[in-house]
Amino acid sequence: MRAWTSPGGVTGTPALPEGVRGPAVRVFDSSTRALREVSPADGPARMYVCGITPYDATHMGHAATYVAFDLLNRAWRSAGHDVQYVQNVTDVDDPLLERATATGEDWVALAERETELFRTDMTALRVLPPDAYVGAVESIPLVVEMVEQLHSVGSVYDVDSDLYFSVTRDPAFGEVSGWTREEMLRVFADRGGDPDRPGKKDPLDCLLWQAERPGEPAWDSALGRGRPGWHVECSAIARHHLGAAIDVQGGGSDLVFPHHEMSASEAQVADPGSRFAQAYVHAGMVGLDGEKMSKSKGNLVLVSRLRESGLDPMVIRLVLLGHHYRGDWQWDEADVPAAEARLEKWRSAVAKPAGAPTQHLVTDVLTALATDLDAPFALRLLDHWANTTDFGDDSEPGAGDVVRALVDSALGVQL
Repeated sequence: MRAWTSPGGVTGTPALPEGVRGPAVRVFDSSTRALREVSPADGPARMYVCGITPYDATHMGHAATYVAFDLLNRAWRSAGHDVQYVQNVTDVDDPLLERATATGEDWVALAERETELFRTDMTALRVLPPDAYVGAVESIPLVVEMVEQLHSVGSVYDVDSDLYFSVTRDPAFGEVSGWTREEMLRVFADRGGDPDRPGKKDPLDCLLWQAERPGEPAWDSALGRGRPGWHVECSAIARHHLGAAIDVQGGGSDLVFPHHEMSASEAQVADPGSRFAQAYVHAGMVGLDGEKMSKSKGNLVLVSRLRESGLDPMVIRLVLLGHHYRGDWQWDEADVPAAEARLEKWRSAVAKPAGAPTQHLVTDVLTALATDLDAPFALRLLDHWANTTDFGDDSEPGAGDVVRALVDSALGVQL
């Protein structure tokens, strides 16, 4: 599956001012509940971010998540690291099939249309594309191979031809979320699990391979005719493209359990002795009118509709950057005029032949972003520079070019 177009050309990200390098990157690791430096021991930084189920893209919750991990991608690059970034598309799953049935649309056509819409939204928001953008359907051979590997070590069992993963085979199960068993059981059914299914060894065991159901898509495989479970899709894709141990697994905070917990355990049983991710990083939820914004509720603010209304995508990106990635927040249309004014002020300031000094600004912005992706603080630093320039400080010729490159490279905002 193809990704979208990079805003920086083949190499990925626009260049920082010459000779500039950012500090080591630290992010909040959900599993340890502490800031953690995420610098690769050798080779590129490796990041896997869970992608969309393409039946109603791209709402602001999606956009906030992928802009957040775009900041991490850029912070790593600012620090001098190459980055290998992988993202999936769950292009066959129950919610997608349910939407197709409800609307009478072919599920393949629905998935393809919404995936393409997501690509255009990411391009407009100047999110750096993944190196591998991988669909669940095309990854079925990887899933089959991984399930067979898990079976060989005694971690798979059969319930009426469906195959399940025994979570207790991973001694570290529960470390990603830090949740108690009671907390897990409380939400498992609402998040795609089936704790009450007869025949399961443990209510928390998760589906690896679903045998064919009447009227649903299925594929022939060594496991029988069927389709992949959700969690194993991501662990199989990540292991194939990035290896047994990666630097960051990312996604929205609603994926901490069960999705990231389960996929990590599957990977760790398949590769004993390896912690799947150095850090588990999660973006907060975006709400509307006091409720979480979600496809199931239909309370969505869509990037595509904002763009169709004539709103500059850089304004949308600035609204997102104005909220710290880990915090939950409510979409408020009142944020749009403020972001428009900020963008106009920055563009006016960088257009001047000279401006306020930039040396400390560059260092401070890169430090803010390397410290748990603190975009709101970076925006305030740039506001101060623009205001100082606007008030008449023209002590640095060409300062606008420096700031334009900094904002483009580190924040993904085109001035």
